[in-house]
Amino acid sequence: MTDWLSDPQVCAAARLLQQQAVIAYPTESVWGLGCDPESLPAVKKLLRLKGRSVSKGLILIAANAEQFAPFLTGLEPDALQRFQTPQQKPTTWLVPNNGFAAEWISGGHDTLALRITDHPLAAALCQLFGGPLVSTSANPQGQPAAINPEQVQGYFGQAVASQSLDFLTPGTVGDAVKPSEIRHLLSGEIVREG
Repeated sequence: MTDWLSDPQVCAAARLLQQQAVIAYPTESVWGLGCDPESLPAVKKLLRLKGRSVSKGLILIAANAEQFAPFLTGLEPDALQRFQTPQQKPTTWLVPNNGFAAEWISGGHDTLALRITDHPLAAALCQLFGGPLVSTSANPQGQPAAINPEQVQGYFGQAVASQSLDFLTPGTVGDAVKPSEIRHLLSGEIVREG
């Protein structure tokens, strides 16, 4: 089993994230694009690469619930417990937006999309970076999500330098067949089947 926390390429990717880079990395089911959610230039670059509107909002991933603490302030204890409880499949929770997240992350919505990742490389990236990361599928809007590095390169490898991906990590996607399930934390309503 690889120790991603000490992998030189993953450490390099985390350093680049701290410098407003956009990287591609494997998640539970597909390759993702990620960046620092607090960096508007990085988020703008990521949205340009995907051709995605800022109004859609973006999913954030973290290694654990503690990394999401500022976004969870104000939740009732039972909701917080539900958020922290491991699920059988990757689950992105729609959490009430308490105003901590930038509007370019929330898309102006009254909820935030947060997931504690169980992909070892993605979790290591969050730990090395020191907080949550943007996580959106590695594909231009309307195209299938990349499931291997070759597809990521095919989508983003030929772009001009100002529009190109800054780094591609090693690794492979997890065992999940579908992208994460999306559920409302308070109501339990499933928005997207996983």
